[in-house]
Amino acid sequence: MMDVGERFETTAVHIGHPPLRQAVSKATPIYQTSVFAFSSLEEVENYYAGEGEYLYTRNGNPNQVELASAVARLEQAEAGVSAASGMGAIMAGLLAILSSGDHVLASHEIYGGTYALLHNELSRFGIELECIVLDEGTSLASHVRPTTKLLFLETITNPLLTVVDLPFWIRQAKELGLAVMVDNTFATPYLVQPITFGADLVVHSGTKYIGGHSDVTCGVLVGSRPLIARATEIVVHYGASLSPFEAWLAARGLKTLAVRMERQCDNASEVARFLRSHPAVSRVYYPSQEATSFFARPKQGAMVSFTLRDESKIYDFYRALNWIPFVPSLAGVETSVSHPVTTSHRAFSPEQRKATGITMGLVRMSVGIEAIDDIVSELARALRW
Repeated sequence: MMDVGERFETTAVHIGHPPLRQAVSKATPIYQTSVFAFSSLEEVENYYAGEGEYLYTRNGNPNQVELASAVARLEQAEAGVSAASGMGAIMAGLLAILSSGDHVLASHEIYGGTYALLHNELSRFGIELECIVLDEGTSLASHVRPTTKLLFLETITNPLLTVVDLPFWIRQAKELGLAVMVDNTFATPYLVQPITFGADLVVHSGTKYIGGHSDVTCGVLVGSRPLIARATEIVVHYGASLSPFEAWLAARGLKTLAVRMERQCDNASEVARFLRSHPAVSRVYYPSQEATSFFARPKQGAMVSFTLRDESKIYDFYRALNWIPFVPSLAGVETSVSHPVTTSHRAFSPEQRKATGITMGLVRMSVGIEAIDDIVSELARALRW
């Protein structure tokens, strides 16, 4: 530590611990700093020549890099970048591929936030979104224009939990010369790695299963080195960089992703089984084993959606819940419920919601790690009328 003298004010400002040279922390430290120090002008020049690692946390930070690199490795991608939110990561991925005048294809069941970003914001830059039904009767070629650059897919859609044939649609898109970006938030790399089927970019709202404890807001984008290099520039230039502490929390949560997903997927399967036989429920949305046959593991995810037979009871249902909270998010270790019409899909018009089946009586449930008997008992009590 530099000798700064005996004056109180100077000593107080320069208090601190010298960098550790020998002792190695078992856990990654939190690099809670906005800027990194240099020992000389030559060292600064070396940084800009590509020989240094860190300058300013908006440009890069060890905690940000640890999280992005870990998700990239799990997704079998070449590189990754973290962002301040899932939407920040989606924006970086879209802008890494798209320019003014480009055309994007996406499922008609696209997440409401992604729809709002493309339809309301990026449309102002001349980027056009076309939502299509991705089923056996759809020919991707019939929707492709000279300006079409990207097919945007979701592994498991929100909130109706549709699983499209990812390998099939990625293959079609590639044959047509399109880039493919996949939102893998609901499935996580534990269940499927879209990169292995040819996806160019994979994005996660790390707020959800990556973090896993509802205490962090972040996003992660992974893919090829050139695309991630461009996406990183966008994250930096748009000020969407992730804070070190948030990155540290998400990386810590990632370590238990496998055990959490095992328990949550198993619980969700039992919840779906219970709801299918309940007289107050008219329909249950939960992926089938056939639909998820291309997944790396025989699980169908940890989300369950269902529609009440009597829509007028929707307010009664949410009021009746005791320990299961109503929250406009998902994927924490605690079971929670949400209401798509009034939260995630507010950006959809009434006509769009009707066309996709997002009705007033639809409930989206994120199944946690609690004892399955307790989850089912709480649902049974709230559905008793």
